[in-house]
Amino acid sequence: MTKNNYKRGDHDARPWGTWEVLGAGEGFCVKKITVKPGGILSLQLHHFRSEHWTIVQGTAVVTLGEEKITVGQNEHVFIPVETKHRIQNNTAEEVVFIEIQAGDNLDENDIVRYEDNYGRA
Repeated sequence: MTKNNYKRGDHDARPWGTWEVLGAGEGFCVKKITVKPGGILSLQLHHFRSEHWTIVQGTAVVTLGEEKITVGQNEHVFIPVETKHRIQNNTAEEVVFIEIQAGDNLDENDIVRYEDNYGRA
């Protein structure tokens, strides 16, 4: 049985920007994520979900495992379960991407942080 704690309309502000759930269902969640200029998400992994990111505005630097790649508009990245990842915006404009989560347990508590510029554990 899958667990999904997200529902359409959920949203939150973070030190690096915002996220909003556009849709959610059995085993999936779709979020719109906006990263402020200079913003960087924590280096993290998830035990129960994979993610697929598609950049819809701006250019970002994505850490995927040990690799750093530059990803621009209409480009995408797949993040397998238990793969360290992060996204950062080194530009003067917002980066917006669509995140599709897929897995058996979709929850904000499935975040294992390794590095965080904002002091979060």
